[in-house]
Amino acid sequence: QVQLVESGGGLVQAGGSLRLSCAASGRTFSNYAMGWFRQAPGKEREFVGAISWSGGITSYADSVKGRFTISRDAAKNTVYLQMNSLKPEDTAVYYCAAGPTGTATISAYNYWGQGTQVTVSS
Repeated sequence: QVQLVESGGGLVQAGGSLRLSCAASGRTFSNYAMGWFRQAPGKEREFVGAISWSGGITSYADSVKGRFTISRDAAKNTVYLQMNSLKPEDTAVYYCAAGPTGTATISAYNYWGQGTQVTVSS
């Protein structure tokens, strides 16, 4: 089992920045790729980005490419989502997830956090 806890969400003005954290505990964190997803009200959960187990490979949705950056700190068992130049359309609950590969496919992830709310005001 892997337990994931997100933090760092909040209210920010458009153009601002936030950094989300996802702290992992349980089974060996470094064995898993990590993904970030988000879900806005009335919409399906969507892929934001992912990072490989080694941290050497990242991928992003087109909607956040160039604005969001994923990183991981193996010593702290934590993965981060740095979000810059935020837009109102980035408003959603953000989830981190752990799985064997860092894909955009929701079903590929075995473990999920409870989510953290990000609200971007215009």
